[in-house]
Amino acid sequence: MHNCCRFKIYVEGSAWSVSEKYILACDSVTLLVQPRYFDFFTRSLKPLQHYWPIKPNDKCRSIKHAVDWGNTHQQEAKAMGKAASEFIKEDLKIDYVYDYMFHLLNEYGKLLRYKPTVPKNAVELCSESMACPAKGLNKDYMMESLVKGPSVTSPCTMPPPYDPASLRNLLSEQENLIKQVDEWEKKFWENQKV
Repeated sequence: MHNCCRFKIYVEGSAWSVSEKYILACDSVTLLVQPRYFDFFTRSLKPLQHYWPIKPNDKCRSIKHAVDWGNTHQQEAKAMGKAASEFIKEDLKIDYVYDYMFHLLNEYGKLLRYKPTVPKNAVELCSESMACPAKGLNKDYMMESLVKGPSVTSPCTMPPPYDPASLRNLLSEQENLIKQVDEWEKKFWENQKV
């Protein structure tokens, strides 16, 4: 009998979900069913490095193969879970998320064709009015992400967008890794028939 490896499955619902980053942060192999919706960090994830790709149209067989692979390749599975956790911990630090939001909102702001105004019945909420009544983990997380003053540095400079050739190479690399898993899975099921 194999020592069991721990797995987490991410299957999105009918809309965007926040659970993907929490699942990736658990040091477990994330079995990620090919998403239709993308979070701002999803495209940076690499198959076989941060997650194991699962076919959306044949989930059960795909999951069975992934679990079998993880149980027979425990070191690689452990490294995959650790790489995903490190990605979440290092690349999604709250300061980076705030930088991303700053740049995103600035770019959207450039597209506005009207002058925004504050509605008459709007109520201003300050961080204290939201965080003070909170309890337990909710309060801890709110306090941790609370901006306590102006930043000592400017928001990071966003890297330039991918040039078409680099973007094609990145997407092609990810596609080839998923095809590799498909080939392994095909051989796995052929061997099961013998």
